[in-house]
Amino acid sequence: MSKIENSVVSKILKRSSQGFDKYGTTMERNDLSSLEWLIHAQEEAMDLSVYLEKLIGLEQELLLAKKLINEKQEKQPCKNCRCEGGVSQWTRTSSLEELDSEKG
Repeated sequence: MSKIENSVVSKILKRSSQGFDKYGTTMERNDLSSLEWLIHAQEEAMDLSVYLEKLIGLEQELLLAKKLINEKQEKQPCKNCRCEGGVSQWTRTSSLEELDSEKG
């Protein structure tokens, strides 16, 4: 397996252990109907949708910040930043705070 797959397996095992500690049972339990399992799955999927919406919003904010910085640099290239010829070298992991501190 790859490092990524090993990481996922480790997380599944940890989550399984935490679930057993919290609920005192495993996924092999027989006290829920198919409908109850489907409802649990739906609730988890709704949580995932909320997390995705949050991340989409953060990504949109980052893209907007990058656009504003690039527009500012095109008008007046800045000193002491990570740009080359007016093209920003921001990475996907740059934080908004980092972008803010260097844009002005």
